[in-house]
Amino acid sequence: MADTQSKPIQCKAAVCWEAGKPLSIETVEVAPPKNGEVRVKVLYTGVCHSDLSILNGSLKIGQMPIILGHEGAGIIESVGSGVTDCKKGDHVVMLWLPQCNQCKSCKSGKTNLCDEFLGGTHGLGTMLDGTTRFTCMGKQIHHFLDCSTFSQYIVVPEMSVCKIETSAPLDKVCLLGCGIATGYGSALNTAKVKPGSTCAIWGLGAIGMAVIMGCRKAGASRIIGIDINPDKFKQGKVFGMTEGVNPKDHDKPLHEVLTEMTGGGLDYTFECIGNVKCMQTAFESTHKGWGKTIIIGVAPDTDEFCTKPFNFAMGKRILGSFYGDYKGKDDVPGLVESYKNGEVLLDEFVTHKMALDKVNEAFDLMQESKSLRTVLNMWEGSEK
Repeated sequence: MADTQSKPIQCKAAVCWEAGKPLSIETVEVAPPKNGEVRVKVLYTGVCHSDLSILNGSLKIGQMPIILGHEGAGIIESVGSGVTDCKKGDHVVMLWLPQCNQCKSCKSGKTNLCDEFLGGTHGLGTMLDGTTRFTCMGKQIHHFLDCSTFSQYIVVPEMSVCKIETSAPLDKVCLLGCGIATGYGSALNTAKVKPGSTCAIWGLGAIGMAVIMGCRKAGASRIIGIDINPDKFKQGKVFGMTEGVNPKDHDKPLHEVLTEMTGGGLDYTFECIGNVKCMQTAFESTHKGWGKTIIIGVAPDTDEFCTKPFNFAMGKRILGSFYGDYKGKDDVPGLVESYKNGEVLLDEFVTHKMALDKVNEAFDLMQESKSLRTVLNMWEGSEK
């Protein structure tokens, strides 16, 4: 790595030139890190549904052309001036939700939503100085959530990486950068599920399975998985699901089915799809007086949630959860340790492993509900 420091690096990346088109494997140039930035050699990355949402145009974040990917892990190749949190050679997990520790939100102790995520350049696809570090065929390529882990090398702000111990397997702990931490934390941190409670989870993808795992950790007595694909129920039981419900198997509205099953409604419901009708059903399925609905799925920008105001007067509550209310730099090392001691499952989420040039196949598997998580080996078939 020594001979690349302070020099541009050429490497492979999957570029999204425009929404609705397959990603294209290109040679990109990655500039050296500037002040407060680090350059990371990405070794592994998960393929998350949020990447698909940008690819198909249902979610508008950043600008085209863009390099997607935000669930990655790798090794720091070099650091820019002013970097104090990490150094060359450190193993890191990328953080799409940064932690600057300087803004009002970071200092509040009330949220994990760093102001750099809520404003500034984070959602525009540039670094803090308003420029990008990627070029391809003479064109500026934008960053995705300051991560862009579908590139073999990336430049990210120091606040967007978390140093972890070198013994942790990067092909597994990369998943803690988004989906698994998001679901697991929504049960433990956002909902604060209590022992003996009843829970239901809409959507048994990776996030939904991680919610199940969190509910089991919290001691829930009934953990109901809801999906129109019954093949997911067997997988769900690996993570702690006690029973599965397929809405297509019932003639009456699902909230009525669940209310009858649980003697008045669920203590906690979690929507992991991003479908406002499912959000409404999840809310209507909670118990009056204390039921909590946790919204994790990201619906299209134009959709609106609708319910009767009287539901709130009856004591039902809705909470949103971003990244499971975890603060990346503070909490990811603990999640790594929980994985090592067997408390957090990661291996069981990885259903497929592929090389970077198969990334479009990974999205196909996702859309066909044939994968839980695909992990890309960024250097398979390439010279390391």
